[in-house]
Amino acid sequence: MDTAEFRRRGKEMVDYIADYLENIEGRQVYPDVVPGYLRNLIPDAAPEHPEAYEEIVKDIERVIMPGVTHWQSPYFYAYFPTGSSFPAMLADMLSGAIGCIGFSWAASPACTELETVMLDWLGKMLNLPKEFLAGTEGQGGGVIQSTASEATLVALLAARAKILKRLQAENPGLAEPEILSKLVAYSSDQAHCSVERAGLIGGVKMKKIPSDTKFSVGGEALRKVIEEDKAAGLIPFYCCATLGTTPSCAFDNIMEIGPICNSENMWMHIDAAYAGSSFICPEFRHLLNGVEFADSFNFNPHKWLLINFDCSAMWVKKRSEIIGAFKMDPLYLQHDHQESGLVTDYRHVSLAHEFESLVRQDKRFEICGDVVLGLVCFRLKGSNALNEKLLKAINNGRKIHMVPCYLADSFVLRFAVCGRTTESKHIQLAWENITEIATEILQELQQ
Repeated sequence: MDTAEFRRRGKEMVDYIADYLENIEGRQVYPDVVPGYLRNLIPDAAPEHPEAYEEIVKDIERVIMPGVTHWQSPYFYAYFPTGSSFPAMLADMLSGAIGCIGFSWAASPACTELETVMLDWLGKMLNLPKEFLAGTEGQGGGVIQSTASEATLVALLAARAKILKRLQAENPGLAEPEILSKLVAYSSDQAHCSVERAGLIGGVKMKKIPSDTKFSVGGEALRKVIEEDKAAGLIPFYCCATLGTTPSCAFDNIMEIGPICNSENMWMHIDAAYAGSSFICPEFRHLLNGVEFADSFNFNPHKWLLINFDCSAMWVKKRSEIIGAFKMDPLYLQHDHQESGLVTDYRHVSLAHEFESLVRQDKRFEICGDVVLGLVCFRLKGSNALNEKLLKAINNGRKIHMVPCYLADSFVLRFAVCGRTTESKHIQLAWENITEIATEILQELQQ
């Protein structure tokens, strides 16, 4: 493909993308395919001779689209939103064209400096304490990770390196394996599975702190487990608090957890993957109160800030603790400047409260957990089996798509407002679909 053809094909692709998004409401949100569907639609091996571009493009509709779950559809209410917007797509095009890899300042000065300055901008929008900002002389700063899972792991590994260094400085005779065997980290029993996975990768014990009736972890619950572990000879070193849990969008009490972590000399990381974007709004900023106690903080702009996946923003108070944990200086990476280091869519919240109101008006249903941002957890009053049947029927209908969670041993349906183009009419249609299916199921049971 030469430059002239690229200009032509690029315009064609922009038209295809614009048409796709403009008409996405007319596509079935969840596909009707079975595992392995795609293999029979394409050759066994890569072709030995080139195929015409037009034929390849035909495969988008023939092969790919039949198996796509349309996350940008206004009828997609599963998981959490993933951002997308036309400006972000154009930026991705330019980024792909420049094609630089910003692993150091020398590798691409603009790439490194823009990331640092933009993370300072974003940190100021969140009203983060100044310790988290790089500025021109600050010790903290932000960096873009791929996902919140990655940020949680990076923070845990940095915390592990920090405690190893401190304990070996205090007791030079202590061997690293002996210390590692005693290290223990903590998270809520509502935390994302990636937190537990970080412990596995980091080779340390990860204990789940029991949450309260609002699915939140408070200071007393954490303190109790810490005291028990210290008495057993373990070394608490890391705690991951969650603001906006995946099951129910619950918020750990970081105003209580934070001082405990500080007094115990433990690293506190805050995972606000979903909820973090909302803290830009003054009416939700109080949910971040207590961040001043944290060593690191993370959220995903690619969820609410209309930025395409993947973009996970992470800040630390002392970037030297992150750099020190991972620093490698082969000759080919060394240079003279070693240490150089948006529009959003908050209609999701009002639409979620609109859906909550509809649920509360129907006495057959109940709300499970507080509705704070764009997620509503609800269920039919009755058994788990009844709600499993309801969700299966809803998703089999392919009009809307949702996923479940368990809260206090109850099978719960999660309604997360995700699509950028979702409007009130879509919420109303979704509720009509849910209630129609619920009525059919309940009538069947009565018969």
